[in-house]
Amino acid sequence: MIFQAHYPVFPLDHFVENLIYFDGLTAPHNLDRFLPDGNTEIIINLTENPQYIYDNETLQSIQTCRHAWVSGVRTKPITIPSGAGSRMLVIAFKKGRAHPFYRFPMSDIRDTVAEAHLVFGRHFCDLRDRLLSETSVERMFELVERFLLQQACNIVQENDATECIEYAVSRMVRYPTQRCLYQLSDEIGYSQKHFIDLFRQQVGVTPKQYLKIMRFQKAIRAMESRHMIRWSEIALESGYYDQAHFIYDFKFFSGFTPSEYLNRRTDTLNYVPVD
Repeated sequence: MIFQAHYPVFPLDHFVENLIYFDGLTAPHNLDRFLPDGNTEIIINLTENPQYIYDNETLQSIQTCRHAWVSGVRTKPITIPSGAGSRMLVIAFKKGRAHPFYRFPMSDIRDTVAEAHLVFGRHFCDLRDRLLSETSVERMFELVERFLLQQACNIVQENDATECIEYAVSRMVRYPTQRCLYQLSDEIGYSQKHFIDLFRQQVGVTPKQYLKIMRFQKAIRAMESRHMIRWSEIALESGYYDQAHFIYDFKFFSGFTPSEYLNRRTDTLNYVPVD
């Protein structure tokens, strides 16, 4: 198996978490439940074998993904192939920072997987063709970086609104236990309505929805880090009002109760085997 990660330098390092290439991945199962994590990605399939999205309950195929696709911020889990036998290149954006590369509000692709050529046009098809002709992974990373810079042009320049939303996202990621968003909008200096509109445009969901996703992620990390689980402690430390609220949100975002998740989890965070 080949697995290689690349970390862009300035200015892309401010927007892109990393580029990941993998080939020959193995897995003991076929399907994963992919949980909401607040991220946005572009996935490039470097084979001619289509990938599928499956219904969470019936596990029947509901969408075909062929050459490349974009995945927006999710508020619901999706069921996808485990990646076994795939050859792909993934562009993983930093939380809340994908918007300069898109020409529409990020809310348009919330809970959506869309073909990349419908989002970026023919240029993305040309990029994939060039990637397929390359044998050097490092050269593939260079081509992707060049495409991203051309796509963003001068939009990567900061402005007050962008900096404010980035500040809000970073606060939510670091402090997901906060319960009042009015204070955050006051710190930023925008009205609550304007703050919500900007956040939805640049991130894809409302601040309240994003904070709930980050709270869910904090609960998962807490569960992964201990041998002895006390649900009331996990709930309190993760910012939930009570254990019942924690269980309700956990099942909403994952499709499993916390106990079911523990029984199914693997070493890969946010990917839960279902078949």
